[in-house]
Amino acid sequence: MSGAALGLEIVFVFFLALFLLHRYGDFKKQHRLVIIATLLAWYLCFLIVFILPLDVSTTIYNRCKLAVNSSPAESNGSYVTLAPSKQKCFKPWSYIPDGIMPIFWRVVYWTSQFLTWILLPFMQSYARSGGFSITGKIKTALIENAIYYGTYLLIFGAFLIYVAVNPNFNLQWNQLQTIGIAAANTWGLFLLVLLLGYGLVEIPRSHWNGAKRGYLLMKTYFKAAKLMTEKADAEENLEDIMEEVRKVSESIKYNHPLRKCVDTILKKCPTEYQERMGRNMDDYEDFDERQNSYPSEKSLAKLHKQVIYSVQRHRRTQVQWQILLEQAFYLEDVAKNESSATRQFVHTFHSQEPENKIIQYFYTPTVEWYWECLLRPWFYRVLAVVLATFSVIVVWSECTFFSTKPVLSLFAVFIQLAEKTYNYIYIEMACFLTIFFLSICVYSTVFRIRVFNYYYLASHHQTDAYSLLFSGMLFCRLTPPLCLNFLGLTHMDATISHKKTQPTAYTSIMGSMRVLSFIADGFYIYYPMLVVILCIATYFSLGTRCLNLLGFQQFMGDSEMTSDLIDEGKELIRREKRKRQRQEEGENRRREWKERYGNRDDSTRSRAVHTDQKESSFSETSANRPLSKYTRSNGRTERDRIELLQDAEPLDFNADSVNDDPLESDSGRYQPGGRYLSMSRSKIFDDV
Repeated sequence: MSGAALGLEIVFVFFLALFLLHRYGDFKKQHRLVIIATLLAWYLCFLIVFILPLDVSTTIYNRCKLAVNSSPAESNGSYVTLAPSKQKCFKPWSYIPDGIMPIFWRVVYWTSQFLTWILLPFMQSYARSGGFSITGKIKTALIENAIYYGTYLLIFGAFLIYVAVNPNFNLQWNQLQTIGIAAANTWGLFLLVLLLGYGLVEIPRSHWNGAKRGYLLMKTYFKAAKLMTEKADAEENLEDIMEEVRKVSESIKYNHPLRKCVDTILKKCPTEYQERMGRNMDDYEDFDERQNSYPSEKSLAKLHKQVIYSVQRHRRTQVQWQILLEQAFYLEDVAKNESSATRQFVHTFHSQEPENKIIQYFYTPTVEWYWECLLRPWFYRVLAVVLATFSVIVVWSECTFFSTKPVLSLFAVFIQLAEKTYNYIYIEMACFLTIFFLSICVYSTVFRIRVFNYYYLASHHQTDAYSLLFSGMLFCRLTPPLCLNFLGLTHMDATISHKKTQPTAYTSIMGSMRVLSFIADGFYIYYPMLVVILCIATYFSLGTRCLNLLGFQQFMGDSEMTSDLIDEGKELIRREKRKRQRQEEGENRRREWKERYGNRDDSTRSRAVHTDQKESSFSETSANRPLSKYTRSNGRTERDRIELLQDAEPLDFNADSVNDDPLESDSGRYQPGGRYLSMSRSKIFDDV
């Protein structure tokens, strides 16, 4: 099993990152380089979180071997071995051979740092650029990132000057590497504590509120009112941009040098707008530079950028509106079914997506009623209590992890108790649950946070390239300080425990923070304590109240604006519900019509075809008869007399083209959805 656990986790984490990226990104429409870069960033960050517990168990085993082979006071290199245990050291099932982990961490860490500080910022500007050529996009990206890179070079230069001026330090390559790592981790830790303080409170509270049906329904109404405003704004913005595109398209003719740029912009527009613009275009007119003023390539690039942004925003709001409607309808169904005497879940609307037969077989209406109306609220309450307990332990350990005698950090206590008995399974499970919970608190905040409309991770493949790349940057910057914080909580970092023991492979690559003592003994020790203040502020929703005062509508139960938006959202959901009910009633009527008159319609069609065949055969045989005109006249008169006694032929009904609104129909115009069978056979309007 040597190295097998490492290989299995590498494969598992890859598919996990691929699944999450598929949920938020769009593999078909987005550029492959954006997908690959984001997938690599997410994959490396998730990989560090999953592999670090194996590094801890391997380090504990190596310490045990050194303790058995050495005396308690014997010095071995740069560290002193611990006293040997009476119990024999057993090799863990997930043991990783020597020399693999340092190379692995070095490749993973420096690749993630290259992504977050160099490649991903450049790709962000490149993806958002409105240039029409690769050279133009690269130029725009370099200009936009000049200030960005200059700021970080200034910070790194400040650390470099500090070390160079200090006479106690001899400037070497290893120390320069440590300065760079310290600067990156300092910035990451600053952001980490902010996100962690929010997640430690909001995640348990969101699960506790998830058990309240009325709360979820009111919040859904609130979201519906806000999303409708955003949806209307997106549609209005798209209309304005398309009007500007139309003017540009009409002014720049086919032989203008910038016509290729206009065609590129038109390809990014929605299909209905492309068809509308193409109807009134007259590209056979030559342009005249003396009489007309034409836009420059720079202004077209700006327009191209606006088109990409407005189209993406419009599509995202449309999809989110449909998802929110389904969620609101389902929550209303749950509220209605709670008082059901039959204990069978009844849906108001049938699911538009085809259901899996296996899930449909086991997840019956009875099972769904017991889960949604009875078991799910209690499950969410129990889960919220467990998560709140973990949050309290994390807050306590963040405030006391610097204390080594006595050991006050609960995570360090758990690991040290397991280390005495060398229970590697317990060590790995404890480490994994700890770092996994910390990661959930931090990463979930990254997925929830929204910076206006510039950064927004939207599910169902609605996240743009800029937001995907920005999330990869955040993950790569937050993961290394998150892992160092975890090692500090468990006292596996020698900088925190003040023990000269064998370090983990991860800390050996990260280097010792003793080069910058004011950071190692000051910022890294006391700054994480601010998580207590942030947790208190999150618990009392101070940030939400501040945003609400600034005019950004937030969901608050005691606010008058919130109640108004809830009422507005309830009316919007009610209107959409009536609209969908009318649509389903219309579809049911059409289905009943087809079932009732379908056979009769088929028999009429066959009778008409038989009559045509009979007429054609009759005309062919009567051509050689001398009394053909009299015989044909009598036959036609007899046939007309017979057809008068028959039922009128029904319309060739087309269910897809029926209009429910009678005001939109015009009886004096020919409707292609309801034409007569005779017209369809004779095709007399084919040339119209």
